[in-house]
Amino acid sequence: MSEECSPSLTAPVNFEQLAAARREWIESVLRVWCRQATLKELRKAEQEWFDIAGRVDVNPTLWTWAWERFPDIVHPDLPGVHETFETRVTLTDGQQIVGYPDGRKSQRGMLVIVGKTQAGDLKFHDPISIDLVAAVERP
Repeated sequence: MSEECSPSLTAPVNFEQLAAARREWIESVLRVWCRQATLKELRKAEQEWFDIAGRVDVNPTLWTWAWERFPDIVHPDLPGVHETFETRVTLTDGQQIVGYPDGRKSQRGMLVIVGKTQAGDLKFHDPISIDLVAAVERP
């Protein structure tokens, strides 16, 4: 038997240990993976999310965890992007966009920012891929 297939020395022996091991895997592997995966990989995972993560909704898990790579855009107790605070989004090309995230329009790894024109009118910026976001901060 190869080492890869051998049973773990710390295999759960009861349901409580099994559930704890599953929670640990979700926090230390799955959630961490979401924070660094590309949009293409996240969308692949989305298709199989019930099998990968269990019977949970992708919005408060996969997509919220993906946006956690930018702590200023998520709320620790609420799913999705946080709309309350104005943010400065720096793109990988150096461009900066200032405004408020639109949680309803920001879907599946695409961020929509609502800013203001110089005349003070609302401006909805084009959706921005999570792959093109370099940083998010509160000004």
